Amino acid sequence: MAGDSAEVLRIYQVGELTVVGFGGIDVPDEACIADYRTQLGELIQQHNCKTLAFDLSGVTVVPSGMLGVLISLKKTGLEIELYNPSPDVLDVLAITKLDGMFTVREVDLDSDD
Repeated sequence: MAGDSAEVLRIYQVGELTVVGFGGIDVPDEACIADYRTQLGELIQQHNCKTLAFDLSGVTVVPSGMLGVLISLKKTGLEIELYNPSPDVLDVLAITKLDGMFTVREVDLDSDD
């Protein structure tokens, strides 16, 4: 499964603001979560990341394990931003009372400007 997660997690920008996404598809099931945690940890260390943003464009489902990863990252002191979450993802965040933990933004990531 490790190969599957590496193919899904996309890195759009690195540095103090690091932006990653899932290529416009739903986050795979819980089996890939450990791989995501490892990849994200390496990115954070390598690029002195202060803010980690997740592009959720096209994502309608975020597994509970991935929410756990986001919470763990937030607890390390990182700022966590969620770009373009779907109404379904926003509902899950509200129901779980996690909506106040993350910064939610509508961002045009396709812009060439």
